[in-house]
Amino acid sequence: MRVSISQIRDMKRKSEKIAMLTAYDYPTARAVDELGVPLILVGDSLGMVVLGYESTVPVTLEQMLHHTSAVTRGSSKALVVADMPFMTYHASQSDALRNAGRLLQEGGAQAVKLEGGQFVAETVRQLVRAGIPVQGHLGLTPQSINQLGGYRVQGRTPAAARELLHDAFALEEAGVFSIVLELIPAPLARLITAALEVPTIGIGAGPDCDGQVQVITDILGLNPDFTPRHAKRYAELGALTREAIAQYAADVRAGAFPAAGNYSSMDEALLADLAAEVAERQGTENRPGVENE
Repeated sequence: MRVSISQIRDMKRKSEKIAMLTAYDYPTARAVDELGVPLILVGDSLGMVVLGYESTVPVTLEQMLHHTSAVTRGSSKALVVADMPFMTYHASQSDALRNAGRLLQEGGAQAVKLEGGQFVAETVRQLVRAGIPVQGHLGLTPQSINQLGGYRVQGRTPAAARELLHDAFALEEAGVFSIVLELIPAPLARLITAALEVPTIGIGAGPDCDGQVQVITDILGLNPDFTPRHAKRYAELGALTREAIAQYAADVRAGAFPAAGNYSSMDEALLADLAAEVAERQGTENRPGVENE
């Protein structure tokens, strides 16, 4: 049975730290799920780390549905949250309801995540009324990267910090079950976390949030050329992957792969019969004046 949103809220009340990780495919989701991580985020970050886009903006709803359905098939215990991509909830509340509904019905997610504070609060309220659990996202909101001007810490000025606090209150009042706080000063994240009844999930927001979320490729070192400041590498799978590929290619070129045990044999008598048929056919084809039937 999957983790419920009420269980996530209870974790805050019990002061239990909440681990959350992204996953974008079936095998990764299986690993994250089997190891007891209670929240899996199918983030629109897949646009950058899986699809090779420069930002999350080009990610489509169809792409999110494709990856979300793979993750839900690979998990059975974690609560799966699907990001609502750029412009799938901005134009109208009816768009938001329809698109969020597809992520649950077709993608199999149990909740959706959308970015923004007070200006999306009414949309959040409508989704929750329709029975769709919503996770909020404040601070650095990657879908607004063109407006923000880069991936930088948010909420440094008095006005920006106060707005983030008010955004958090607005989202809680609208009915979110948790809020991601991305790249905001740690003291501000601590203040917001203490002020809210719903859990906060931090990424680059310090240790005092109720939980933490990370992009799976960052903690596994799958992109050796980039590690965000807020991430910790727990493995160097990028380097290991390259070593494995190089060794495989070298073995193929040297004739060392496949080796005994990598292929199957067959009955020698049957092989001899087939070889005789081949020889007879070749002899007939090479005989002058003989037409093929």
